Amino acid sequence: MTKISFNEMKNTVKQAFLNAGLHEKQADICAQIHTETSCDGIFSHGLNRVARFVDYVNKGWVDINAAPERVKSLASLEIHDGHRGIGITNALFATERAVELAKQYGVGIVGMRNTTHWMRGGTYGWKAAQQGYAAVCWTNTESCMPAWGAKNTRLGNNPFVMAVPLHEGAMVLDMAMSQYAYGKLQVTRLKGEKLPFPGGYDKEGNLTDEPGPIEESMRILPTGYWKGSGMAILLDAMAAFLTAGSPTNEIDKIQQGSCTGASQVFMVFDPEHFGGAEFSENMAQSVAEYVKTSAPAEGIKEVYYPGEMEMKNRANFMNSGIPVDDGVWTEVVQLAERRVL
Repeated sequence: MTKISFNEMKNTVKQAFLNAGLHEKQADICAQIHTETSCDGIFSHGLNRVARFVDYVNKGWVDINAAPERVKSLASLEIHDGHRGIGITNALFATERAVELAKQYGVGIVGMRNTTHWMRGGTYGWKAAQQGYAAVCWTNTESCMPAWGAKNTRLGNNPFVMAVPLHEGAMVLDMAMSQYAYGKLQVTRLKGEKLPFPGGYDKEGNLTDEPGPIEESMRILPTGYWKGSGMAILLDAMAAFLTAGSPTNEIDKIQQGSCTGASQVFMVFDPEHFGGAEFSENMAQSVAEYVKTSAPAEGIKEVYYPGEMEMKNRANFMNSGIPVDDGVWTEVVQLAERRVL
């Protein structure tokens, strides 16, 4: 795999977005987020999503001229309509608005309905934690996973994020309700590798660790089997409830790419209204250090807490360059070289 510097990747992605019609600020923000995501080692939702986003813009599925509009305010809770604007900028707006509300009320909750794909959900947990706040965020999606015991898709994999700041960095959990997100399947397939554990079924109903057949059948396993299935259902219902927005069954009717019309929730908590910043960081640090003292299982060298690997990747790739799939990089370079006539 080729390695690309952070600045080269960001500048190339930014030019691709400018060519797609985004204005300077939008293109810069989105390129920064996509590059940060790949730099943290989450390739599936960083560089690998650029071409798909451009395609959605070209098809009119993402309205690059739309801005969030507040439709309801209940003190510490607000609901905004994203008008199917850019998912990243909508979600960053919602995170910052939730921070402002948390400063005032202790807890800030922003529901963003009728939005589009937010790319890496963990981004918004990191953004809150880097400012010293804890956060819980999630989104619903179009159906892409069968309910437990079913063959056809009726559930979104509904990514769920939790973040708590540490003295340095943060603990950040970013997980889909499927055993492996589709982006992970894609990355594994592009590498010509198998999944570490079975991730779903092929079209014949055989459990498999081959990513390609799972992508084809769309029979991904819920994480925790029936537990992940139940969690996905309730995350969907709660996202729609808290935004007065669309649940998965309504999103399916749109059929305009991944997450178009999604409902998202951003909850931010100010430690000053709870135990205080010092208590919060000391507590979280003790949790992380306690996990790190675990005796590694057979064949495992080190035990990690959520978010630790991302911080290690970030430091490593900033110095050595970000690994890219050659085919994906070529596609993005071509989008950057293309000029609107």
